[in-house]
Amino acid sequence: MRKSGIVNRNFWFGKRIFLTGHTGFKGGWLSLWLHSMGAHITGYSVDIPSTPSLFDLGNIGDVLVESITDGNVTDFEKLKQSMQKANPEIIIHMAAQPLVRRSYESPVDTYATNVMGTVNVMEAARSCPSVRVILNVTTDKCYENREWQWGYREIDALGGYDPYSSSKACSELVTSAYRSSFFQSSKIKVATARAGNVIGGGDWAEDRLIPDLIKSLRNEVQIQIRNPEAIRPWQHVLEPLSGYLLLCQNLYLEGNDFAQAWNFGPRDNDIRSVEWVVKQMLSKWPYEHPGYQVVNQDLKHEANMLKLDHSKALNELNWSPKWGLDKALDATVQWFIDYLRGRDVKELCEQQIAQYEADCLDDYKISVLI
Repeated sequence: MRKSGIVNRNFWFGKRIFLTGHTGFKGGWLSLWLHSMGAHITGYSVDIPSTPSLFDLGNIGDVLVESITDGNVTDFEKLKQSMQKANPEIIIHMAAQPLVRRSYESPVDTYATNVMGTVNVMEAARSCPSVRVILNVTTDKCYENREWQWGYREIDALGGYDPYSSSKACSELVTSAYRSSFFQSSKIKVATARAGNVIGGGDWAEDRLIPDLIKSLRNEVQIQIRNPEAIRPWQHVLEPLSGYLLLCQNLYLEGNDFAQAWNFGPRDNDIRSVEWVVKQMLSKWPYEHPGYQVVNQDLKHEANMLKLDHSKALNELNWSPKWGLDKALDATVQWFIDYLRGRDVKELCEQQIAQYEADCLDDYKISVLI
């Protein structure tokens, strides 16, 4: 029987989740989605990474069983104690140092967080009998970038020029080693997930295109872009999150067949340049704006061409992107406009989550009829 490829709300009701990195942009959206389905979530993060933040404005801490905001994944004892207290069935590991440019400035911290943090999560899970599933969320940048014109597949070589990309490739290798060495014959099923460049409302992180653009629009100054021709796999934040949830469902219910690495990328025609995205965002902004300018200061090495192949997720999980890039940009712009007009942040997120779920269900119904 063909898999539905959609998130099963009934599956998540009552599930105990240990989510690292819950105060971040993706972690905040995932917390609200899990809460809307009745999951019991313990969040574990080292801090609140931006001001303002989705975590604060959405009062996300209030929807969790426990919200730990001084928990570093490099602190093994605190991590283990927190995990044992939460008694989770599913661990979703998203805590990371997530920025390429910062990794040049703080390589030791980047490797400590992204590599040893992963080791600590895996090791802590071994002492927690309740755990059934571990999902380690890494990145599309974990692949050895060869500036290919086609998308990287899960069987392609891992690597990384910069400390961030390298550390995420290492995190993948750590996960693979723990799966083979400790979890192969256990009840714990382990997978990794790699997504593209996520966008959406509530992202105020430093050194990211959409947050920088929104700040510039609010302040009525030109946005400065440093690499206009760079090609990236853009996608709305709900797209990969739906893949993570779907993968966890299959790991829990069907086991080792899904204990692998998975890509959750956008459609091929949504892999666009930085400049294209900026122009589209500006065209959708309903107010006057001063445009953009290209600056070439302090350029660190970053990949120019990056594409992601999600055919494995399509064929084996029946997962596919539901919102194209145009829809993703519309949803992002509308979120920030509504926020600036005083709408409740949590309500904005919940409304878009509900719309995304409805679109997924509609697509599934159409595919069944076909």
